[in-house]
Amino acid sequence: MAIFDIIGPVMVGPSSSHTAGACRIGYIARKLLGEHPKEIQADLYGSFLTTGKGHGTDRAIVAGLLGMKPDDMRIPKSLTIAKEMGVDVSFGEAKLKEAHPNSVQLHLTGRSGKKMELIGQSIGGGRINIAEIDGIATNFSGEYPTLIVNNEDKPGLVAQVASMLSDQGVNVATMQLYRNQRDGMAVMVLECDQQIPKRGIEKLRNTDGVTNVTYLNPEEE
Repeated sequence: MAIFDIIGPVMVGPSSSHTAGACRIGYIARKLLGEHPKEIQADLYGSFLTTGKGHGTDRAIVAGLLGMKPDDMRIPKSLTIAKEMGVDVSFGEAKLKEAHPNSVQLHLTGRSGKKMELIGQSIGGGRINIAEIDGIATNFSGEYPTLIVNNEDKPGLVAQVASMLSDQGVNVATMQLYRNQRDGMAVMVLECDQQIPKRGIEKLRNTDGVTNVTYLNPEEE
């Protein structure tokens, strides 16, 4: 057990789940989007919806999406900051089924027009889980270098990804495979022990059958 599992995260309060966790969901979502958001639609679920306003959940999510970390003293002013930056922010109720009680469904549009949908869960002590990206189930924390590969469901692609990582000296900590149907679209989520060099990521992007590659580097500001 780590010391932060006992004393909790360094954060702007009042709640590790509703504030720190919410901020981290927004922060990881921004990294996955890969650019500054222009439009944010945040649909809240469960206790995020019923008690989140009093805990500052709405402001924490937006703060994370603006690049703030859970200990940033600007979190309470994030909605005002977003407005000053020209970011369109709106909130609603998420229509999810049997989801974690601290969940948010984000609909994001970046400055370039890139769109992304994401479901994030705050699971306690400031820790989070990214449960869905663009309609496909996932399960990762954002604490490790994470590679997300969207691809056609056909033989050989998993081996090519594994081979690339091996060639770059990168060890895989966890690997998850999902697909919407046989011979349809699939996604690989790989949490790694080392950073993945850009040349390896570009190689994957040019691989036949790969439709999108997203790389989350938690150490990159």
